[in-house]
Amino acid sequence: MRNGILRQPMSVWATAFAAVVAFMGIGLVDPILPAIAQGLHAGPSQVSLLFTSYFLVTAVAMLITGWVSSRIGGKKTLLLGLALVVVFAALAGTSGSVSELVGFRAGWGLGNALFVATALAVIVGAASGGAESAIILYEAALGLGISLGPLVGALLGDWNWRAPFFGTSVLMAVGFLLIATLLKAPPRPAVKTRLSDPIRALAHGGLSTTAFTALFYNFAFFTVLAFTPFILGMSAYGIGAVFFCWGVLVALCSVFVAPLLQRRLGSVTVLHVALALLGALQLGIAASGHGAGVVVFAILTGVPIGICNTVFTESAMEVSDAPRPVASAGYNFVRWMGGALAPYLATKLGEEVGVAVPYLLGAVCCLAGMTILYGRRHHLRGLRRVDVQHAVVA
Repeated sequence: MRNGILRQPMSVWATAFAAVVAFMGIGLVDPILPAIAQGLHAGPSQVSLLFTSYFLVTAVAMLITGWVSSRIGGKKTLLLGLALVVVFAALAGTSGSVSELVGFRAGWGLGNALFVATALAVIVGAASGGAESAIILYEAALGLGISLGPLVGALLGDWNWRAPFFGTSVLMAVGFLLIATLLKAPPRPAVKTRLSDPIRALAHGGLSTTAFTALFYNFAFFTVLAFTPFILGMSAYGIGAVFFCWGVLVALCSVFVAPLLQRRLGSVTVLHVALALLGALQLGIAASGHGAGVVVFAILTGVPIGICNTVFTESAMEVSDAPRPVASAGYNFVRWMGGALAPYLATKLGEEVGVAVPYLLGAVCCLAGMTILYGRRHHLRGLRRVDVQHAVVA
């Protein structure tokens, strides 16, 4: 299967490159959060709204991605999303206040939603080696982007906190040109997607179970990503190095560990194990408070996060009979709400109650996700059949 992943048309690699840059935008601001707070005279919870506005708009915009792409086509939707990111990332670099920066990140989130949701469908449709290989390639792009984001943010942010935003704009412009020239426009679907289709798809018990479990998982995930930079007490380079190591684990576990565990244990069991591990590591961060313990436990969260990213995405694509773009839109609408809520709530709790509290809440969210999985396991029987098929193929 690994060889199948590597043998892809140039159009797939062009889309994957743009996806790497798109996902860089998630972790890009991590190393420069303290610098942004200082430069714009803002507190940690105010700066955390950079994540909240980004993911809130991303989540809501997921509901229109299928409607848009089924009318103007996948390629035009990708290019529209990339163009919006180019513009709003550049505008973010010109911000004179936190409110301006938060607003520009919201526009960035709209572009990100149009691109990311459509990119997954385009990669699955154009890639060789089947849907499983395509999803792993997509998750590899996610992991690579998340790992490179903090590194690029640290390198450029050490010069000026505005530079990473301009750098992302330039890289996204390159992605725009690559897709414009290398991607052949995929055929439009025979039936146009209705605005209500993603919500209707969530009526499927398996998809709603996967989505709401992922909501709690994403709350725990983005608690680590958004709040940890403020308690590390490091320079931009130090924070970038920590989250680069974290991102490398995310990428490796997405591509290699998750598929292996799925074949051995099945998706549902793997999710239980990964969520339990993520919760335990959050408790480790809470107990450490500051210092080397936080660094070690924060980096190690990349293991369960990488596993969860792949298994959740593949589960959402396979568990229902909804078209993949529709299932992806409904699933991402719910799960990104966790990414929107966590940064502000976690940072506010850390500011006003104590630095351990966000991670204790993250651990509770992991437990909540496991409880949903267990209580609604009967809705995932079709997913277990998919796992058996994968095991037979392997």
